[in-house]
Amino acid sequence: MYKAAIIGFGGMGKWHFRAIKGRFEELDVTGAYDIRPEANEEARAESLRVYNSAEEIFADPNIDVVIIATPNDSHKDYILGALAANKHVVCEKPVVLSSEDLVEVMEAEKHSQGLFTIHQNRRWDKDFQTAKTIIETDAIGRPYFVESRVNGSSVFLHGWRDYKVNGGGMLYDWGVHLIDQCLLLNPGKVTSVTAHLFQVHAQEVDDNVKVLLGFEDGLSVLLEVATNCFIPMPRWHVSGANGTAIIQNWDCEGRIVQLADDKALKWENDIVYTAAGPTRTMAPRPVNTTVQKELPQIKDALGDEYHRHSSANIFYRNLIAAIKGEEELHVKSEQALRVLRIIELAFQSAEEGRGIACSI
Repeated sequence: MYKAAIIGFGGMGKWHFRAIKGRFEELDVTGAYDIRPEANEEARAESLRVYNSAEEIFADPNIDVVIIATPNDSHKDYILGALAANKHVVCEKPVVLSSEDLVEVMEAEKHSQGLFTIHQNRRWDKDFQTAKTIIETDAIGRPYFVESRVNGSSVFLHGWRDYKVNGGGMLYDWGVHLIDQCLLLNPGKVTSVTAHLFQVHAQEVDDNVKVLLGFEDGLSVLLEVATNCFIPMPRWHVSGANGTAIIQNWDCEGRIVQLADDKALKWENDIVYTAAGPTRTMAPRPVNTTVQKELPQIKDALGDEYHRHSSANIFYRNLIAAIKGEEELHVKSEQALRVLRIIELAFQSAEEGRGIACSI
């Protein structure tokens, strides 16, 4: 049995505790540490041992895994301390706040007996896995433009996410997920980054984000995170050479429209009169020239139907197998380094008001 302790028993810390509790024969959470007395009281109520410091966790020979779920600016020191103590480390995204800091962590990882991974849980979201399957199965032909959006209307950021010193803002919070998903959809090199970052209601950090990524194979991906969008756009809109796919929401409502045998379509020479006026280019396509299909039904990596615990099951089963030397980690430091470098270029692009050429 591997025993874990959580540093930061707040929202995500408690999420990790509940995701693990009673679900794995070989992993259990036995302790926690938080700087807030009320969080420690919640940990005691769950029959967890409450440590007086992170260092006390690192020094405990009974702890095998350290889970870090604190504000972003504190991640680095906790990671380095845990790795120095040869603990296995799970850290919440975005890991650290710069690629330079992550390179330092990766160097420490080489000299530790512990494994290090990042909780990129959105890799197993049903909507993303659906979009990924559509592309991988060539359901709409070669994709050339992908739009991935997370639109909310809460307006205000919550807690430390509203403060620059803590690494707040939507680019670090949700943008890191969308970029990570994007790099899994297309592992080729990113050759350009263009970003517009807005502070609509937040005082210190970005609360609305638009990032356009260009890839070496010609694919363009538009990523958007909005906190004051009252008419949400689709979660995914994927344009391919032979069709279009739309995933409306987290529940994966949507459809695929494919080209049928295009030989059946004959365009007349006459102008077509539409609600948009006279046009041939934008005239509606005859119904018999397209085929509508349902979105693919997705199962998780264990062969089960997707449910709200799928990401935790997959992530922690992989961690256990990796500790035992049976599998490679799903989420690797090198992947997180690419994400951070793109985020850094997004900040630079927004500040300078121009697109940035790159090779990442």
